[in-house]
Amino acid sequence: MNENRAENFSQATSTNSSVSTKTSNATNTFTKATRTQGYLVPGATRFYVKVPLERIGVLIGKKGDVLKQLMQETQTRVTVDEVNGTVIIEPQGPQTRAIDLMKARDIVTAIGYGFSPERAFRLLDEDQVLIVIDLKQYVGPSENHLTRIKGRIIGEEGRARKNLEEMTGTHISIYDDYVAIIGDYESANAARDAILMLIEGKQHSTVYRHLEREMRRIRRTRIVSLWEKEPPQK
Repeated sequence: MNENRAENFSQATSTNSSVSTKTSNATNTFTKATRTQGYLVPGATRFYVKVPLERIGVLIGKKGDVLKQLMQETQTRVTVDEVNGTVIIEPQGPQTRAIDLMKARDIVTAIGYGFSPERAFRLLDEDQVLIVIDLKQYVGPSENHLTRIKGRIIGEEGRARKNLEEMTGTHISIYDDYVAIIGDYESANAARDAILMLIEGKQHSTVYRHLEREMRRIRRTRIVSLWEKEPPQK
């Protein structure tokens, strides 16, 4: 992706992601006036997402199968401009929910950041989020620095990225000068924090130990939460 295209590429993430990641600047006309009890008014609400031209074919899919599945799963209408990479996402009708329109936006964005459609469609699940880290925010525009940092995150033969994915149960994509993460909210943020530690220069072993402790904490919290939700036995 060239410099201008990178600047124009929409930085969409989960609305739950922290300040340290890029948040969505996909252009939209999403207002209270266009919503009725969680549903949308066709023609009054839409998202615009800029996707790199080399990812448009992946978004559309063979014979348009990916685009068709996306529209069917989210009850949206998606229009792709194959010349400039602009994608317009709109509700199919009054039955389209606001959450589904946002899911469609995030799936399009995830594919733009290098995820396969299969992994991007994981965002259809209610508990899945997309987090994007702009490496230039942390290391500047130097190509040498960016290459070095991406090498630390990917690791030799991809082992570092694979370790992070396996430890957190997330999917991680390094595309151009961005790192994108798909996973449940807590795990995706744990993966993000681990990546930020690598960017800061922490040793891989230190990052893995930190991540092991964090994932144990997350698992304990979930077990306690499930236990508290169980109805009392008679």
